[in-house]
Amino acid sequence: MNDMDTPSSPRQDTDGDAPTGPETAESPQRSKMNWAQIWESLLRVGLGETALRFGTALSSIVLVLLVIWVMSTFYLRGEFNTASEVAIAAPQAAPTALLKQPPLQPMRSGAFDSGITRLRELHTSLPVQPRGELTTYIVQKGDTIFGIAEKFNLKPETILWGNYYTLVDDPHRLQPGQELVILPVDGVYYRWNAGDGLNAVARFYGVTPEDIIQWPGNHLNPDTLGDWASPNIEPGTFLVVPNGRREFVTWSAPRITRQNPGVAKIFGPGACGTITDGPVGTGTFVWPSVERYLSGFDYSPETNHRGIDVAGKMGNAIFAADSGVVVYAGWNDWGYGNVVVIDHGNGWQTLYAHLSTLNVACGSYVYQGDAIAGMGSTGNSSGPHLHFEMLSDEYGKVNPWNFLQ
Repeated sequence: MNDMDTPSSPRQDTDGDAPTGPETAESPQRSKMNWAQIWESLLRVGLGETALRFGTALSSIVLVLLVIWVMSTFYLRGEFNTASEVAIAAPQAAPTALLKQPPLQPMRSGAFDSGITRLRELHTSLPVQPRGELTTYIVQKGDTIFGIAEKFNLKPETILWGNYYTLVDDPHRLQPGQELVILPVDGVYYRWNAGDGLNAVARFYGVTPEDIIQWPGNHLNPDTLGDWASPNIEPGTFLVVPNGRREFVTWSAPRITRQNPGVAKIFGPGACGTITDGPVGTGTFVWPSVERYLSGFDYSPETNHRGIDVAGKMGNAIFAADSGVVVYAGWNDWGYGNVVVIDHGNGWQTLYAHLSTLNVACGSYVYQGDAIAGMGSTGNSSGPHLHFEMLSDEYGKVNPWNFLQ
C-alpha cells in the first residue's frame, strides 16, 4: 500500500502541549473517566465512605454560608424601632367627654304590671330521706307482694313479715282493701309477748338487742328498760326488728306417705286413714292441666310460694303428674280449698289445690295422666287456677318448672 492509503497519525507538538483538533472534544469524557477512576481507587483502599461523609459535610457548610449571605444581603438591611419608641410615636387617644346624667324620675304606680315576672318556688325540694316511722298501705286490685315491695324499695318477704296477722305468711291472702303495715327498713315486725326477753328475741331473728333498742321508731329508752331478760316493754307492743329474718310458716301439706297419711289431720278433713300399697311413679312428670301458662304466682321462696299457679277455666281437667296413691283428698282449712295429694312411692309427692270437684278419694290408685279433679277457685283464691306443688324426700319443695315435661 502507498502512503495515500495509510491513515495519518495525529500530529503532536514537539513541546508536549495538549493535542489539537478532534482530541480537544474528547477532554470532558476523559475528565469524567478520571473522576470515576479516582472514586474507584478510593473504594479499593476503603476510603469511599469517608470521602462521601466529607463531601456531605462540605456541601452542608457551603449551603449554610449561602443562606447567611442571602439573608444579610436582602433581608437584614432595614432599621428597627423598639417597642417603647413605637408606643411613643403612636397617636394618643383624646380624653372621653363626661355626660351629665338626667335627673331620676319617680316610678309610676303599676309600671311593672305588664312586665316579665319572676317565678318563685315557695317550697324547697329535699332529697328522699330514709323513713324512720311506719306507714300504711291499702291493697289495690291487681297488687302483688312483689309489686308492693317494689313501691317501697323493700324485699318481698318484708311485706309478709310485717303483716303476719293479716297475711299469715300466705301471699294468696292478699286481698283488695286490706290495710298493710309498711316497715321503714327490711326486717320483721314483732308483737311483744309477756315473758319475752330481748336477748332471746334478738337471737331468734338474727340481730343484737342493741339493734332493736337503738331503732328510733321503737321509742325504747335504755335507761328505763331495766333487765333485758325481762324488760319494761308492754305486752302487745309492736317493735321493728331491722334486718331481722325468720323462717316462713308453711300452710301447705307436709310430706304425707302411704305409711303415715294421718300426719295431715291438722290441715283439715281431707286427711286419710290407713292406705294400702299402690302404684309407684315413673320419676317423670307430665303437665297437670290443659293450659300451659301461669295465672298469678310463680315459684317464689321469697314470698313463701313453693308452687306454681297454672291458669285455666273453671272445671278444666286436672291430671295426675305421675302414678301413685291418693293420700289426701278433700278440704284444707288453711286456705288451699279442695286439695288432692298423691304419694308416688319413690320419694316424690305432688299437691293439687283450689279444686272445684274431685274425681278421686283417699287410697285411690292413679296413673300418670289420669283426670283426678276439676280446676276451681276454692279457699284463698282470686280466680280459677291450679296451685301445683312438688315435694321430694331428697330436695324438699322444688320448682316444678325444673321437672315438668
